[in-house]
Amino acid sequence: MTDIVVAAFYHFTHFEDPAALRKPLLDQLSAHGLKGTVLLAPEGLNGTLAGSRKGIDCALKVLRALPNSTLMEHKESHAESMPFRRLKVRLKEEIVAMRVPGVDPAARVGTYVAPEDWNDLLADPGTIVIDARNDFEVEIGTFEGAINPRTTSFSDLPQWLKKHRAELEDKKVAMFCTGGIRCEKATSYLKEQGIEDVFHLKGGILRYLENIPEAESRWRGECFVFDNRVSVKHDLELGDYELCHACRSPVSVAGRASANFVVGVSCDRCIGQRTEKQRARYAARRAQSKLAEGRGEVHVGRTYEAAKKSNDVEG
Repeated sequence: MTDIVVAAFYHFTHFEDPAALRKPLLDQLSAHGLKGTVLLAPEGLNGTLAGSRKGIDCALKVLRALPNSTLMEHKESHAESMPFRRLKVRLKEEIVAMRVPGVDPAARVGTYVAPEDWNDLLADPGTIVIDARNDFEVEIGTFEGAINPRTTSFSDLPQWLKKHRAELEDKKVAMFCTGGIRCEKATSYLKEQGIEDVFHLKGGILRYLENIPEAESRWRGECFVFDNRVSVKHDLELGDYELCHACRSPVSVAGRASANFVVGVSCDRCIGQRTEKQRARYAARRAQSKLAEGRGEVHVGRTYEAAKKSNDVEG
């Protein structure tokens, strides 16, 4: 099988006219056979792309040529097959939706902590560790001792932080997320609120799993990713979860053994939340997908990325 390079990236900066950047960027990325999603907004860019080694190298060069983007960092992993169905360059109000005016990570942000120093921070009894991801992501894996705010979208997190502000004062607050983008924005928000001793994991969980040996790791479980790989383990090896294409939730090996799990139709999480009519529609979609697969085609229906509008790509 062909080895596919998967590059996740984001960069907070200021684009005066993101719309003017969209078409040229789409054309340049298309020329290299890449698939995935890039988000453009006045606050910067965010995305995940997959393709050949040569294609990804060209894409990174193109992205870093965008205004004020020379210092954009990225993380890489690998997939045995293409994890995306098509290439999209989308315009957004924010590259990660917090919906709080005035938060500017390009101007003010928490202190970066390298993966190699993260365990020491977690071991400090004066540190409060907060998982900045959504509840369904936390369920399949998180750091030992981390607080789960139980949010359903990133835009819920500021309200939780506001509610628990008194508990955060005079403490070290350490935040983390998949690739770094959400916790970077969250630490910027906390600083705007007057909480100064704020830290976040540089490169996110993905960089930690890549750099820290499993024997030394304080990570437990797997890390959900926003593409068809669904989850990854230490060394960014492919995880054991699969996606329920009805509710777009990750399903474990045990979950797939449940009588409620029907590929493309239902799982334990959504079995009571969908009607028979909806499940019949999902089954028909599944059948169309299998027919297209038999013809060597890709059936493009409602994609997972479209379903998770608040977090289109890894963050």
